[in-house]
Amino acid sequence: MIYFSVGQYVVRVKYKEWEDVRSFTSFNAGGTADNIRLFAPEYKFKYSGAFLYAVAHTFPGIDHERRMTMSNIYRDVTLEHVTEADIDKELRIAGWVENIRDHGGVSFIDLRDMYAVMQVVIRDSSLLKGIRKEQAVSIKGIVEKRDEETYNPKIPTGTIELEAHEIDILGEVYKNLPFEIQTSKEVREDVRLKYRYLDLRNQKVKDNIIFRSKVISFLRQKMTEMGFLEIQTPILCASSPEGARDYIVPSRKFKGKFYALPQAPQQYKQLLMVSGFDKYFQIAPCFRDEDARADRSPGEFYQLDFEMSFATQEEVFAVGEEVLTAAFEKFAPEGYEVTKAPYPIISYKQAMLEFGTDKPDLRNPLRIMDVTEFFQKCTFKPFIGRTVRAIRVHADMSKGFHEKLLKFATGIGMGGLGYLEVLEDGSYKGPIDKFIPDELKEEFRTLTGSGVGDTIFFMADKEERAAYYAGMIRTELGEKLDLIEKNAYRFCYVNDFPMFEKDPDTKKIGFTHNPFSMPQGGLEALENKDPLDILAYQYDIVCNGVELSSGAVRNHDMQIMVKAFEIVGYDEEVLKEKFGALYNAFQYGAPPHAGMAPGVDRMIMLLRGEDNIREVIAYPMNGNAEDLMCGAPSTVTEQQLREVHIKVRD
Repeated sequence: MIYFSVGQYVVRVKYKEWEDVRSFTSFNAGGTADNIRLFAPEYKFKYSGAFLYAVAHTFPGIDHERRMTMSNIYRDVTLEHVTEADIDKELRIAGWVENIRDHGGVSFIDLRDMYAVMQVVIRDSSLLKGIRKEQAVSIKGIVEKRDEETYNPKIPTGTIELEAHEIDILGEVYKNLPFEIQTSKEVREDVRLKYRYLDLRNQKVKDNIIFRSKVISFLRQKMTEMGFLEIQTPILCASSPEGARDYIVPSRKFKGKFYALPQAPQQYKQLLMVSGFDKYFQIAPCFRDEDARADRSPGEFYQLDFEMSFATQEEVFAVGEEVLTAAFEKFAPEGYEVTKAPYPIISYKQAMLEFGTDKPDLRNPLRIMDVTEFFQKCTFKPFIGRTVRAIRVHADMSKGFHEKLLKFATGIGMGGLGYLEVLEDGSYKGPIDKFIPDELKEEFRTLTGSGVGDTIFFMADKEERAAYYAGMIRTELGEKLDLIEKNAYRFCYVNDFPMFEKDPDTKKIGFTHNPFSMPQGGLEALENKDPLDILAYQYDIVCNGVELSSGAVRNHDMQIMVKAFEIVGYDEEVLKEKFGALYNAFQYGAPPHAGMAPGVDRMIMLLRGEDNIREVIAYPMNGNAEDLMCGAPSTVTEQQLREVHIKVRD
């Protein structure tokens, strides 16, 4: 460790090798930044205000964890840097009092900062006067070697301790703590979120946020290396019908008019492509007034949003594969496998048939089969005229298991759960067997691929419900029979989504996904095909049954755009009003473009093995879209309402 001054500022540098500092030994009080450049031009410095920093990577011998800074009156070092090399040295450390223990004349404090925990021994009991758990304190003392029998291998500082000579209280605790910090994850969520600043002191909770920062930093670096340019798009924008409800912001200056918070940077990133930017990305905040789910945060979330000009669907797939595979391979827990590129591509139609969902979990080996046509030739009336799905399972199942599975099936709305077991002699056992004619038994065996020891389960209903029930039963079987692959992240693309769908209540045609997607077949398809038969160049990335991203080849042709919106009930004048910027821009040589937007929060949730997305967000809203800590949403004054021309009605 050496000290030298640059002007009025004292600078401290820690070197791994003392011989590396010979160039600096002549620097003392009165040195200047210019002097340093003159005498040691290979070392680069930059300074601003009251601080001078070294550019760490230009110093080959520097311990990068200790950046140059002014002398600190609260601590000499952070706790992860205190080692056995510091024994017999006087140090000042700072942090929070995690625990206080009295061992009969000698007391101990477990001191915690952001980086580590260190034991402090107190032989002068007067130092403990006024000390409470979770106070912020600064402690000065001598580093000592612990007795071997008291080593704590669970912490980096487990072989040393600090004998306290001084304790200064920096931050007082005035109220009783609402919960113990170390066990905060066991506390009710509403209490945790109200006192989130305390909950975040829990190392496990804090580690999620630190981990999040590292992942986002990596994503930025990776996208930049791949030639993408980070560009921030507006937060205050125009309201537009993009699927979810907007958060609207009243204008003070323009009476009766409103901004909206962006559901996604969709229009802006497409306009960037029209502007001539080739590859764009950002870690984009998105705002949607929708209900919470375990894998969806209400109110706001973040996504790795990117767009490419003159790009095909396959090129977008390649970028998504590269960045996600790299991120998951880097940050996955040790021993986990990650799908290698290229990812499997599954059509929407295939996904709904084989998995019962457009978010297939490929860790589950079970597949769903369509046996509808076969059962129209049989005499089992509940199956006639209905869509029938089947799942073949090879596993030992007790009578109790069948009863629990039936209970699950009725709990999700099924009228029952038919099954057949294949016996040793190849015959079938089950309530449906007698309804299958003998001459069709072999056809059924071939159709289902069934063999000795298999059990085939059946789900029958209207097509949409049959797919849903089959998907739920597949998942339940996989989980309860322990068939799900362990320690793996299995990715796939789902593509060829329907362009349009019919609302079951209003019977009106609407967009299935993004209204700005290119229809397969272009204008000709829009003009000549049944809208419900038109597919779009839309795609999702799915990992372990969680949708991480949606994307599309964009519609960049104004004529196609006009026709697509006409089908869902928007005439050209409405299109001009709602999407005027795109409408106008597409008249000036818009290039073909495509992109997607993997959800950052969901990625981190998967990587951390959390079941709830709120565990990986620093300040999440609760499931009711409330910020319990700061009290949002909140009332405002009458004056504030008047300024934005708003009157609240019951």
